[in-house]
Amino acid sequence: MKGITIMKSRVSHYQRIADIYNEYILKHGATMVEKIHDANDILEWTRQHNAREGLFSLLLDGELIGWGVIKRYSDRYGYRFSGETSVFLTAAYVGQGYGSYFKKFLIQRAVELGYRHLVAKIFRSNELSINYNLKLGYELVGIQQQVGYKQGQWVDVTILQLLLDHGGS
Repeated sequence: MKGITIMKSRVSHYQRIADIYNEYILKHGATMVEKIHDANDILEWTRQHNAREGLFSLLLDGELIGWGVIKRYSDRYGYRFSGETSVFLTAAYVGQGYGSYFKKFLIQRAVELGYRHLVAKIFRSNELSINYNLKLGYELVGIQQQVGYKQGQWVDVTILQLLLDHGGS
């Protein structure tokens, strides 16, 4: 895509990343997190990442419009080949193809990092995100009913998975 740069996030990006995350936290339909974040929260989060995890920034003509993460599904050793990816775009850029472009980058990066399986956990009410992941090759695994509680309401979560192609390896 013209004008797009994807890079490992820099400390100078952390406040903008927090601002975009806060949009989703306040919207109540995309994350179980309820605490508003700032740059220091993002810094502390990245300090906990291991070599197979990473925070990435999506820039359009130099402006940070989104961020994405690759992280372990679990710290339990048996899950070492399973991961999660998430993409968050500022509202003005949702639905224009930037998220798909970014997610494809994260999926390819996950392959390079040796992941074989990716999980997506999405609020059942977030049909846009569920459909976006399905179009990228994820498949529906199931629905956890009333697994979360946010803003005084029980939340169902849709679980999707993507088995990664490693060219027969």
